[in-house]
Amino acid sequence: MFKEILRVILLLLALSSLQINAQTVPLVQGSTTDGKPFELGSLKGKVVLLMFWSTSCPVCRDKMPEIRQNHDGWAGKPFEVVLVSTDKRIKDLDDYEKVLARTVPMTARQVWLWSGDQSYKDNLGAHPSLPATYVIDKTGKIVGRYAGRIPAEAWDKISDLF
Repeated sequence: MFKEILRVILLLLALSSLQINAQTVPLVQGSTTDGKPFELGSLKGKVVLLMFWSTSCPVCRDKMPEIRQNHDGWAGKPFEVVLVSTDKRIKDLDDYEKVLARTVPMTARQVWLWSGDQSYKDNLGAHPSLPATYVIDKTGKIVGRYAGRIPAEAWDKISDLF
């Protein structure tokens, strides 16, 4: 009984965090997997797809080709993809990136961060299911939020924001 009550409380806290953050500019900062400093606020003026994911999440991995295709297709547009890995170990992310480097031509590199890095911070709260995706407009505000698969309408919404 106690565990069930605790689970409900945690879910309510996570949901209330999402409501608060929908009205604010999200904070995401840290070092990219390439070792460069990153702040989401520096992308104001661009539409951003921010996705929290894990290499152990089949749906997340399944969405990656679609994300790369849209990213590449919108090259030259004010659009950026920021991928935050929630993997427990950096090695899992490194191994995934090595496979990609050998198998997938990358014409333009997306921003990759690891949430386990000591420099990483965000104000978006917990993500009960992955992938957790946010669409951020050119002013830096969250205008869309998706849990699980990214629906086709999300891509339409993004293209309308350019």
